Amino acid sequence: MDLNAYCPEKVVTAANAVKKIKNGSRVFIGTGCGEPQHLIHAMVADTTIQDIVIYQMFSSTFAQYINKPDFSYRFSLKLFFISLHMRQAAFEGKIDYIPAYLSQIPHLFSSKKIGLDIAIIQVSPPDKFGFCSLGISVDITLSGMENADLVIAQVNPRMPRTWGDGFVHVDDFDYIVCHEESLVEALPVAKNTEIVERIAKYVNQLVDDGATLQVGFGHLPNYILPYLSGKKDLGIHTQVITDGFLPLFEKKVITNKKKSLLPNRVVTSLCMGSEKLYKFLDNNPMFYFRTSEFVNDPNEIARNDNLISISSALEIDLTGQICTDSKGYLFYSGIGDQVDFIRGSKMSKGGFSIIALPSTAQGGKVSRIVPHLSEGAGVATTRGDIDIVVTEYGIAELHGKGIYQRVMELTQIAHPKFREELISEAKKRHYIFSDQLPPSKQDLLFLEDYKSYRELPNGKTVEFRPLLPSDEFATRNFYYSLQESTIFYRFFNRRKVFSREMLQKQWATVDYHQNMTIVGFVQVGKFKEIVAIGSYGEAEDDVAEVAFVVKEKYQNMGLGTYLLKKLEKIARENKYKAFTATVLNENKAMIRVFEKCYPDANIKRGYSGDVEIHMPFDSDKRIDQGK
Repeated sequence: MDLNAYCPEKVVTAANAVKKIKNGSRVFIGTGCGEPQHLIHAMVADTTIQDIVIYQMFSSTFAQYINKPDFSYRFSLKLFFISLHMRQAAFEGKIDYIPAYLSQIPHLFSSKKIGLDIAIIQVSPPDKFGFCSLGISVDITLSGMENADLVIAQVNPRMPRTWGDGFVHVDDFDYIVCHEESLVEALPVAKNTEIVERIAKYVNQLVDDGATLQVGFGHLPNYILPYLSGKKDLGIHTQVITDGFLPLFEKKVITNKKKSLLPNRVVTSLCMGSEKLYKFLDNNPMFYFRTSEFVNDPNEIARNDNLISISSALEIDLTGQICTDSKGYLFYSGIGDQVDFIRGSKMSKGGFSIIALPSTAQGGKVSRIVPHLSEGAGVATTRGDIDIVVTEYGIAELHGKGIYQRVMELTQIAHPKFREELISEAKKRHYIFSDQLPPSKQDLLFLEDYKSYRELPNGKTVEFRPLLPSDEFATRNFYYSLQESTIFYRFFNRRKVFSREMLQKQWATVDYHQNMTIVGFVQVGKFKEIVAIGSYGEAEDDVAEVAFVVKEKYQNMGLGTYLLKKLEKIARENKYKAFTATVLNENKAMIRVFEKCYPDANIKRGYSGDVEIHMPFDSDKRIDQGK
C-alpha cells in the first residue's frame, strides 16, 4: 500500500508528529528492541515539549539522554522493567520503577488505572490491505496503542512482519512517520562459561524430550539454552525470544510437535536479539506473537502440558524466598514474567519451575544463597511458589518440603566456602536442629559421573546417584517402609526406630571415596522415592565392606546386582581391590547375588549363623555390567 496515496494527511515528518504531544501528556512507548528510536530522538530534540510522563516496559534509547541536565525536568520515565542501560539511572533515582506482573499490565491500561494520552510505536510497512505488523514488540504494545487517545506510528521497513495478534491497520494511526533505521539489538554479554556450563548440565537433566519451555529475562537463562541441543521435540511458550534459541531452531531441536496448546507454534510476545534473529522471525509462521495478557496468563500457561519455566534470581534465602528486582534498596531489574510462569507451570500437567543462578556474586565474595534476603530486597517469588533451584553445585528440590529440608537442600548447592556459615545462621534462627552437621565442603561435581539409570521389567526407571545430605528425610521414609524381615537381614536386629541422629550420621560419614552410598529412586507422580540403597566403607587398606537393601516390591529385578557393580566401579577408582560382607545364613538371596557376581569369593560360615564373604576384584569385564 502507498501511504502517500491512501492517507496523505497522516504522513508527516517526525518533527511535526511530536508537535502533537501536548505538555503534561502521558505517553506510551513501544517495548525494548521494538521502540521507535527516530521518534524518540525527535521528541527529545523538541525543547518545547515539557512535563511528559513516559510509560515503557523496557527502555533503551532514553539511556542516551537520561543524564542530560534538563532531561528530568522535561520527562518522567516510568518503567515496568529496568534494563541494563537504565540500571545506573535507577540506582540514582532518575527513573520510576512500577512493580507489576506482565500479565496484568495491559489491564492497567484498559482499566484506565494508568491513563494514556499518546502511544508512540514502530511497525512494519503495510501490506496491500493496509495492515502493518507490530513485529517483535506485541507484548504490552498492542494494549498501549489501543488505550491511547492518539497514536503515532513509525513505519520502518526493517521491522519484521510477525504472525499473531500484532497486525494493526493504518486506519488506527493518527499520524505516520516513514523512517528506515536499524532496530535496537540486545546482544548477549559474555559470562563465566565454566559456571554456565555446570548450571546447564544440571538443567539439562531436568528437561525431558517433548517438554515445553519458558525462558525468562536475563543472561543466564539465555546462555543455558544452547546446552539443550541434545533434546528432541521441545516446544516454546515464552514471553521473550532471544538469540539463545537460534541454535535450537537451526538444529530442529525445537519442533513444537508435542505441545498441547497451539502445537507446531512458538507462542511468544516479544523478541530481543540480533539482526540475524529478526530476519529469522520475519514472516515465519512458526512464531505466533500474542499479547502479554495471553502469553503470561497463568491459566493459559497451564494449558501446556509439561511446561518447564526457567528463570533466574539475584538471591534466595534459606526458606525459599526469591528476590529478582532489587539489590537491597537499589532497583535492578523487574518482576517481569517469573511469577506468572512459575504459577502457570505449577498448574501444568507434569510442569514445574527452575530458578537457575550462580552460587556467588561479586567475584565469589558473597553468596547468592543467604540466611535472609538483603535489607530492602523485595520478595518477587514467595516461598510457597518455589519449586526447583539450580546452581553450579547441584539441584535443590524445595516444593512441598519444610524449612528444615529446604535449608539442607539449599546449603548443599551453595558455594562450599559458605556452607558452614549458612548452617550456623540457620541454627540461630531455629530453622534446623542445633546439632545439625553441615554438608561437605567438597565440590561434588564429580559425582555426576556416578549417576545412572536402569529400566525395570515393570516399566519403571530407577535413577541411581550418590547419597546427599538432603536425602535424610527420604531415607527415613525408605527404612520405615521396609518389612521387618528385610530390616533384620540388613541390620541383624529388629530395629524399630531410624532416628534423625542415625540417618544424619549415615550421610555425614559418606566422603564419596573411602565411604560411598548409592541410592536408587523411582518416580511416583511428581516426586521420587527411594527403593534401594547400597554402601561400602573401608574395612582395611584396600578392602571395603559392602551392604545393600532393596524395597520388597523391587526385589528379584536385578537391582542388588546392579548396585553391587556400581559400587565396585567406584571402589576400584578409589584403589580398593576387594569387597567383604557379613550376611545372615538365612539370607539366601543376598548370598546368591554375591556368589553370582564373584564366583571366586571366599565364603566362611560362622557358628553364630552369619556368613563372611571376601570378594576380590579380578577383571574389568565385570565392571561393565554396572555402568
